[in-house]
Amino acid sequence: MVHRPLRRDGSAVPAGLALAAALLASTSLQAQEVLKFHHDLPEDSAQHMAAERFEELVEERTDGAIDVQIFANNALGDDVEVAQQMQFGAVQAAPIPTAKLSNFAPSLQLIDLPFLFPSPEVTYEFLDSDVGMDVLADLEESGFVGAMFWESGFKQLTCNHEVTAPTDLDGRKARVMESPLLIAQFEELGATAIPIAFSETYSALQQGVVECQENPIVSILKMKFYEVQDYMMLSNHGYLGTAMIFSKVWFDAQDEETQAILLEAAREAGAYQREKSAELQGAYLQEIADAGTTTIVELTPEQIAGFSEAMKPVHAQFADKIGPELLERTYTKLDELSAQ
Repeated sequence: MVHRPLRRDGSAVPAGLALAAALLASTSLQAQEVLKFHHDLPEDSAQHMAAERFEELVEERTDGAIDVQIFANNALGDDVEVAQQMQFGAVQAAPIPTAKLSNFAPSLQLIDLPFLFPSPEVTYEFLDSDVGMDVLADLEESGFVGAMFWESGFKQLTCNHEVTAPTDLDGRKARVMESPLLIAQFEELGATAIPIAFSETYSALQQGVVECQENPIVSILKMKFYEVQDYMMLSNHGYLGTAMIFSKVWFDAQDEETQAILLEAAREAGAYQREKSAELQGAYLQEIADAGTTTIVELTPEQIAGFSEAMKPVHAQFADKIGPELLERTYTKLDELSAQ
C-alpha cells in the first residue's frame, strides 16, 4: 500500500506533485559532491589551519555544492599512497611534499636541492613565479592539477649527537623521505641515508634504527621527534615544499566556474598557511626548548657555509634529472629576486 503525503488540511497531495518533490529532494542531495582532502600533519598545525580555510572558502563559494572533508595526520594513508589514489579520483585534493612526488615528475626535485633558497621571502616569490608554476605544471601528465606550492618550511637537522661540521655525520644513519636526491644529500656528508615513512620515524629514532633526521620545526614539534633526539641544529639546509594538487580526473569533471573556485581557494589558503607558519615558528621553537629534552644548536654562518659547500655536488649530480635548462632558469631567477 502506498502512503501519500498529506496537506495541512489532511487531504492527500496529488501523486504527481509528491513525485516531483521527491525527485527535487533527491537531486538536491545528489548535487552535493564530497571532496576528500588529505594531509600528513596533526590538527593543531598551520597546514591543518590552511586546510580548514580551504574548506571554508570552497563550501561558501560553491553554496555548499562541494562538501570538503579533511583527513589529517595520514588518516587515508601516507602521501605516496594518497597520490596514487588521487590518480583515479578516490582522493580529490592534498598538499604533498615535492620529494614524494619526484617519481611522478622528476623536475620537482628542484625544490629539494640543498641550500637552494636563501630566505622564506625569496622562496615564496620564486615558487609563485613563472618558473615555479612551470615546475608545478609538470605534474599534469601524471594525473594531477597543481594549484600552488604550500609548505612545511625550512628543514633542520636533529641527531643524538651535536653536528657542527659535515664530518660529524660521517658513518651516521639518517632517516630521509623516499627520494634519491635526499639520499644523495646525506651520502655526500658520509652518512647512510635510510628511507623511512613519516609515520614510522618516531619509533625508528626511539629504537635506534637511525640516529638523525631532517624536518621543518613544525614537524619536529608536532610529531614529537624532539623527545627522542638529543640535539637540533638550526641549519635551514633545505626547504620542504608541498605541492597543493587536485586529482586531474576529478578536477576535469568539474565545470569551469567550480575549477576556478577550487584553484583560487587553494591559493588563498596557501598564502594563509605561509602567514601562520611565520607567526607560529618562534612559539614552536620555544615549545621544543621548554621541553628540555633537546639542545638547540644555532649554527654560525661559517658552519652553514661548510655544509653548503659539502652538499653542492648534489646540484650537478641531479642536473640532468631535473633538467639543465630549468636549473639555469632557477639560478637566474633566484639571483634576480635576491638582488631586489
